[in-house]
Amino acid sequence: MDEAPLARTEQRNPRSTSIDRMSTLDLLRLINAEDSQVPLAVADVLPFLADAVELAVAALAAGHRVVYVGAGTSGRIAVLDAAELIPTFGLEPGRVVAHIAGGTPALTRPSEAAEDDEGAGSAAVADVSAGDVVVGVTASGRTPYVKAALTTARARGAHTVLISANPASPIAPGVDVHVAPDTGPEVLTGSTRMKAGTAQKLVLNAFSTATMVRLGRTYSNLMTDMLASNTKLRDRQLRILAEATGADVDECREALHETGGDAKVAVVTLIAGATAEAAAQALAATDGHVHRALRLLDVQP
Repeated sequence: MDEAPLARTEQRNPRSTSIDRMSTLDLLRLINAEDSQVPLAVADVLPFLADAVELAVAALAAGHRVVYVGAGTSGRIAVLDAAELIPTFGLEPGRVVAHIAGGTPALTRPSEAAEDDEGAGSAAVADVSAGDVVVGVTASGRTPYVKAALTTARARGAHTVLISANPASPIAPGVDVHVAPDTGPEVLTGSTRMKAGTAQKLVLNAFSTATMVRLGRTYSNLMTDMLASNTKLRDRQLRILAEATGADVDECREALHETGGDAKVAVVTLIAGATAEAAAQALAATDGHVHRALRLLDVQP
């Protein structure tokens, strides 16, 4: 039986064969040169990433969930991305969740054998249903934990997305969307925590941010929905209000007080001159989109 072709992430990089004899500066220059190729590889797959974003937007808008599954570096990046959506966009816990092979201990303690556990992969998505989106994250595009999760998710009626660094991933034929920036061989052969991991961070950042923006979780490029849970963020919230509305800090502070700390409602009250109640109603009627709420209140922002 012929062996499966070696994934590009596992191939040897001819440009780095002498790294163990390079000076520190030359070694760093080589790593940096290789890293500079990653954004270009991501740019090549943006149409596929857009398809994945559309699936996520439809799912979350309809009250369903987005579920990440990954192992090793990929799993850690996925957990990080999901966790940061809560404070950044005020996303309700449980709407975007992440599972890593080996569970929480694997975040800080390697659990390499866990990526082969297909049963655990299936169990991670046992509660998904039609309308959810399951996103598998694996640099190699071969991880059994991720493959089992995606197979189970699809059987349960969920949409499936694969994010890999292997355009020839054997998992890809079984998913709805495959986002596969081809980052090529690593500086250190097979060390996908490097270029492949960087690509996955870029892809997931773009995926989740674009999804949140499309869902109206910002106004312009301002984080109106963020959770102001400490002094730094409360100061940032006041600056966001001032930037969005042109009001001074005292006016912004008063608007926040009148809206119970809801910066998005405060933005609408300040721009439209509306009461907090009217602003909240307009936002509710427009699924939280500030521009649409302002138009509903006969204001052209």
